[in-house]
Amino acid sequence: MNNLLKKDPLIEDIANCKEIFWVNARAQVSGVKDDSNDAQDHAAGVDIDAAEARLLRFAPFIAKMFSDAKDGIIESELKEISRMKELLVGGEVKGRLFLKCDSHLPVSGSIKARGGIYEVLKLAEKIAMEEGGLTYDDDYSVLAEPKFKDIFSKYKVAVGSTGNLGLSIGIISATIGFEVTVHMSADARQWKKDMLRAKGAKVVEYPDDYEAAVAQGRKEAAEDPACHFVDDENSLDLFEGYSVAGKRLKKQLDDQGITIDKDHRLYVYLPCGVGGAPGGVAWGIKKYFGENAYCFFAEPTHAPCMVLGLVSGLKNKIAVGDIGIDGKTEADGLAVGRPSALVSEIMDGMLTGCFTVDDEKLYPYLAELKDSEDIFIEPSACAAFEGLKYVCGSLEGFPAPNENSIHIVWATGGNMVPEDEKEAYYKRGCEGR
Repeated sequence: MNNLLKKDPLIEDIANCKEIFWVNARAQVSGVKDDSNDAQDHAAGVDIDAAEARLLRFAPFIAKMFSDAKDGIIESELKEISRMKELLVGGEVKGRLFLKCDSHLPVSGSIKARGGIYEVLKLAEKIAMEEGGLTYDDDYSVLAEPKFKDIFSKYKVAVGSTGNLGLSIGIISATIGFEVTVHMSADARQWKKDMLRAKGAKVVEYPDDYEAAVAQGRKEAAEDPACHFVDDENSLDLFEGYSVAGKRLKKQLDDQGITIDKDHRLYVYLPCGVGGAPGGVAWGIKKYFGENAYCFFAEPTHAPCMVLGLVSGLKNKIAVGDIGIDGKTEADGLAVGRPSALVSEIMDGMLTGCFTVDDEKLYPYLAELKDSEDIFIEPSACAAFEGLKYVCGSLEGFPAPNENSIHIVWATGGNMVPEDEKEAYYKRGCEGR
């Protein structure tokens, strides 16, 4: 890899765990066109309208099984955080700043509730139709009845995770009646493992990183015809579930009287691990806002897998360990060494840019958000705030924000963090300011 480092100084900075900001010169202006025959749409195999319709069909079941899901819809608030805005970049954020509170999504309290739950619901629908006579016209709350529980109990679901995807898959799978196993890396927080076991999931722990947990989970599932493996690295179903966020964000902005156009541009900041969740969300955003939306991924300096894959052009053919990075980070949900093959390919021509963040900055952001807005999000979700200082500077490669701009920091997790953990995170953030 020495030649690679010599070829690109930015990769050398990445290898030295320096904070970087990269603008993607290959990004298409429009990203995803409205035409359903667009080549990229076919390549992704995503149908947002069909996904949204499926989620609506399952709403009666979700409402019956989860008290925190209003009307059975798994969605989060889009909240303006003007006090937090004044604390960022010396108060020089041009435009309005919002927090997309996926940190407080129903059922599992993270962005993974979008794609993870969707994929399991899609699987359950298929099985229920094939073996239980379910039809699209039925009230899906019937899926909670013993007849369907018995059918689902014959099937298994498995996933590899650093934490939040495992929570989503484990909680919904156990609730439906599947036997579920979550393969978790050493980076995963202990409380997430404990919560999964309490919900009825089997947790298998690995001393290695995320990639090793996924590989073993995939291998075991392949040997069992009754087992469905949720592949965070390559799943179109996950990607499709996440992409619905774009359609729902459009409605939320419309409801607040906010129009996105060339004079009112949208800038979105998304924490990134393997890439599935931010990739699907970014794809959905570009689908609905096109050339007027600019999406940026945030990664830890010690686990910058997506930016490394895109800058080098090698995508998932390179891992952070290949250039000497240890992959260890406080941002447990982002502790991934190799990006998704599916998502890195799609984002190569769509993503506006990436930036990396030192772990020690996460906690002060956490404390400032709690103090200014009384909102708690977990450390990995705080990585997105760092992007504002780059985007609001005078940088080439995309239009600079103005007073009409809309900035959205996508909060990816935090609501299910135990109170003692929250207090420890907050204390560390106060000490780091």
